[in-house]
Amino acid sequence: MSRMKWDQIGERLFETGLDHGVLFPMGNDGKYAKGVPWNGLSAVNETPSGGEPNAVWADNIKYLNLMSAEDFGATVEAFTYPPEFEECDGSAEVAPGVTIGQQVRKMFGLSYRTLIGNDVVGQNYGYKLHLVYGAQASPSEKNRQTVNDSPEATAMSWSLTTTPVDVPGYKATAHMTIDSTKTDKAKLAAFEDIIYGQDAAGDSAAVESRLPMPEEVIEFFKEVPPAG
Repeated sequence: MSRMKWDQIGERLFETGLDHGVLFPMGNDGKYAKGVPWNGLSAVNETPSGGEPNAVWADNIKYLNLMSAEDFGATVEAFTYPPEFEECDGSAEVAPGVTIGQQVRKMFGLSYRTLIGNDVVGQNYGYKLHLVYGAQASPSEKNRQTVNDSPEATAMSWSLTTTPVDVPGYKATAHMTIDSTKTDKAKLAAFEDIIYGQDAAGDSAAVESRLPMPEEVIEFFKEVPPAG
């Protein structure tokens, strides 16, 4: 093995950007409804917590460290949101165009992309597709201001907590990522037809967007060993 080298051409990677937000509201049956585009999504600040060491002492020494369970949370910022998010934000429509607040907040799933760049092709190197499960939005502050000589679009934000879902053979999780630079291109394209939906073509009917659970995602991208 040759001596390692740093900052080689094409290996100077970075992450940037946020796009392709999709909201998956949870129905009363406990299943995620079809996805809808989240326009105006400006930030998803991931805030994991837990995973902290709890020291155990014995025989006058630190005997071991027990790690606390990890939890995934996030702060979502946007300039607008799809109508389907209103029930997730504690609103209910009681008459056409009339809504009330302080209602039960529905759980939802979320998908978004973050871009991967390098020193050669910039932001076009690749991206990570993020899947979030079991999310709930907490009440958030919304600031209303008069229009003045320096107008700005009103930014809104929500703190998200999550309830992890089962992953066979692993601990439960609320967050998955799929790296386009490491996965099979054809598989990724087919998977995005699931996440984003697919238009009708020829004899094929249109396919609605849906959020697959972690077990299905793992099986979808798992490498198939060669025959024989």
